[in-house]
Amino acid sequence: MVRVEPNLVTDERLSRVLDELIRREPLFHRTEFGTTRADFAAMTAPDFWETGASGQRYDRAHVLDVLEERHKDPPAEEWEAAEFRCRELAADVYLLTYTLVLNGRTSRRVTIWQQDADGWKVLYHQGTLVQDS
Repeated sequence: MVRVEPNLVTDERLSRVLDELIRREPLFHRTEFGTTRADFAAMTAPDFWETGASGQRYDRAHVLDVLEERHKDPPAEEWEAAEFRCRELAADVYLLTYTLVLNGRTSRRVTIWQQDADGWKVLYHQGTLVQDS
């Protein structure tokens, strides 16, 4: 099987945006951006949704429910994020991709971020498990 990796280079003009978004990922695991339902609601767009590693799609209300429950008794987590790349999709809308190893499980992540007058908002998020080859 031939494997062809994409060019994971961020345009230099986006370096400031890339740095800002790296500080916010992995999404919902950075306690400095909040741990309450209100905090998570503030960082997500009203029509936010995500696709989980299982392929299941989740609406914003469900994600907020899960996060609220998770942070009542936060789990111990070990994570490392790398291979960040940022691409501008439209004015003030950015695609951030990266690889996350969370408690030994590797996934490829994608988050679509939008910057507005209130700061950064997440429009969409997806995690895809990496299969051992």
